[in-house]
Amino acid sequence: MLNLPKNTEVNKALSKKAIFDKFKLNTVEQDKINKDISRISIVNELNPSKLGVIEGENIKSIFVLNVGLKIQDFNEKSIITLTKLIPQNIVFVLIYEQQCKLAVYHSKLWQTKWYSIDDISLDINGDNLDIVWQNLVSSIGNFIIDDNKSLDEQIELNDKKIKLQNEILRLEKLAVKEVQPKKKFEIVQQKRELEEELKYLIGN
Repeated sequence: MLNLPKNTEVNKALSKKAIFDKFKLNTVEQDKINKDISRISIVNELNPSKLGVIEGENIKSIFVLNVGLKIQDFNEKSIITLTKLIPQNIVFVLIYEQQCKLAVYHSKLWQTKWYSIDDISLDINGDNLDIVWQNLVSSIGNFIIDDNKSLDEQIELNDKKIKLQNEILRLEKLAVKEVQPKKKFEIVQQKRELEEELKYLIGN
């Protein structure tokens, strides 16, 4: 399904009950996950020997998990909870009927759009596992990492840009509604300052 090397295949089912028992999830937490997820299985293990790459400084292996969903409009917190319960670097293949999407957690949950099961693939790029992971996150999250920035720095920069863009839109709407000339001028000036800050971030 993902066009990964044959030697990375694992195909090992994970018992939800065993996960719940190991990490002592209460009934409410279990119910939230059970509402969204029907089954979990490890389908691939990506490590240096299997991929022919160098071991990363921080990352020694990456696991690919298939997660069967009961509903397409699932609660993202269910997947985020799994990332906290399973202390590994994980790429999730979220499957609902004949559709699936990729997801990965790094600072936040990143997801692709929905694809047909036959059309989805996972591209492995990089000469060590740290770079492989960085490229997986950026590919699934659909963003580009600048040459002079780390993955975390790029995510932080992107978040700042989004916050600025949202605030600029909010001020635009506020300026349109404002009837007092002095107050309107102040809002417009504030918007222009944020636009300059955004231009600087984009340029850098």
